[in-house]
Amino acid sequence: MSFFEAYTPEFSRFVLGNAPVKRLATGFDWVEGPVWFGDAECLYFSDIPNNQIMRLMMDGTVSVYRDPSNFANGHTRDLQGRLISCEHGTRRVTRTEHDGTITVLADQFEGKRLNSPNDVVVKSDGSIWFSDPHYGIMTNYEGYKSEQELPCNVYRIDAVTGALTAVVTDMACPNGLAFSPDEATLYVADTGAMFDKDAQRHIRRYTVNGSEVTDGAHFHTISHGASDGLRLDTDGNIWSSAADGVHCIAPDGALMGKILVPELVSNVCFGGRGKHRLFITATTSVYSIALNREGL
Repeated sequence: MSFFEAYTPEFSRFVLGNAPVKRLATGFDWVEGPVWFGDAECLYFSDIPNNQIMRLMMDGTVSVYRDPSNFANGHTRDLQGRLISCEHGTRRVTRTEHDGTITVLADQFEGKRLNSPNDVVVKSDGSIWFSDPHYGIMTNYEGYKSEQELPCNVYRIDAVTGALTAVVTDMACPNGLAFSPDEATLYVADTGAMFDKDAQRHIRRYTVNGSEVTDGAHFHTISHGASDGLRLDTDGNIWSSAADGVHCIAPDGALMGKILVPELVSNVCFGGRGKHRLFITATTSVYSIALNREGL
């Protein structure tokens, strides 16, 4: 059985022929937001409809980390190693302190409630960037059906002042996001408005100038499905979720190859020893594969 489709010689060197796609855990409803905690040797991820954050140890043990999770979706870690989470149910971004207490970082903009924060990344200056589409408030499946008060934007939380600014305002529904290795480029996936079958679904790239972004341009359209979550390796290759697996995209936007996964992939993250293992959340299961790559 082949786990890969290679379109360039480079991708054939990224994957290892004897390293399979392994299903680590299953039985969930819709998994999202994987984040690696190397100091604890575990993976945290969301089971959104079941309102839980789960913890997967590398011996295969799965346990509930937080219940209820406020329908948490995407996660990352900040520069101090704290968990940063996007919550649909409370329409906010939070930080879990080292003692377990929760600090609210953002829940409104210009006096209006956020929609349903979805995915989040942290820049090297400590600022927190997150997407805020409307998916979590359109139905009761991944949150609470509610009125949309704001456009679907990407926001930045200042590391010093905590001030919230809208940095990407030209998308239908921004979703997954990630910085290039030099942080000069921000990649953002637009997965389109819910229930809009004709929506444009693609990845855009923006030039980053400190706390601002400019020059938004089309970067890549996923060839099967849409990009939901994405992460980069140290050479700037983009590893994006897709309907048929994980797609590897070169910095120039060319598709290099695919990792085939038997379920609809929602998101990915790098972790494990040497950050060479790609963890994959896909519909009801969590998968992983060892790569000849190092996650950024």
